[in-house]
Amino acid sequence: MKGKGLHMAAFILLIVGGLNWLLVGLFGWDVGEIFGGQDAVISRLVYVLVGLAAIYELASHKKACCMCNSNCTCAPSKPKPDMPAANQASDSAEGDQAM
Repeated sequence: MKGKGLHMAAFILLIVGGLNWLLVGLFGWDVGEIFGGQDAVISRLVYVLVGLAAIYELASHKKACCMCNSNCTCAPSKPKPDMPAANQASDSAEGDQAM
């Protein structure tokens, strides 16, 4: 559970950082200006936290992400057909003969 909480915190910080860069790119406005600009302690703290979150996600993403990790058991897999393997083989052979 602890790892999931850290993963979610890092993910949220990455979203905040990404949206901030979007605002800077589109409008030239930095969210840090709300807290007193880039030199304000709180703004610098947020920037450092976003950077640390990026490093954490870079290092742990493949292990934590079910989309990237084929051995992941946290997300349900696609249901498998209930057909026995022998029937699947004979069905594919019949399909080959029909062509």
